[in-house]
Amino acid sequence: EVDYWDELVTILDWTNNHVTSTLHICWGAQAALYHHYNIGKIKRNKKISGIFAHQLLIPTNKLVRGINDEFSVPHSRHTDADYQAIEAHPDLSILDCSEQAGPFLIVSNNERHIMITGHIEYDADTLSREYHRDLKKGLPIHMPTNYYPNNNINNQPINRWRSTAYLIFSNWLNYFVY
Repeated sequence: EVDYWDELVTILDWTNNHVTSTLHICWGAQAALYHHYNIGKIKRNKKISGIFAHQLLIPTNKLVRGINDEFSVPHSRHTDADYQAIEAHPDLSILDCSEQAGPFLIVSNNERHIMITGHIEYDADTLSREYHRDLKKGLPIHMPTNYYPNNNINNQPINRWRSTAYLIFSNWLNYFVY
């Protein structure tokens, strides 16, 4: 149902022969999982929005070098990838888990595709801006989980994922791209 799906497929196919590794983030991760591995998405009952803790499952993978055994990252989406299909796929590895948010980092075994289901690229205020935008539109939305200090929307959110984001991007560039 995506208007530009054919164009996106052209780009996804192009990356297979022209780059060493591609980083797919959030919806891009779901698109890559669908196109490259035939793994669909599942609609959530309600939007997941907030900061969620993840535990490393494969701490020896180069992508997570230097990352704590437990780390927190932002998520904001209405759908999930089919995580059981990912687990069962012989060409994919799930590097972490979160009871509330599902896996965050999925890596193809040939290291050509890195799928990130959340938003480590977000600034501290991005979830707040999304939340207020959706409230203004009258959408059925809840306050982002584990986000505002003391669950008070008047408190400035704290970026607790910046170092994880820098490590993941740096590790990807250093160990997968170069």
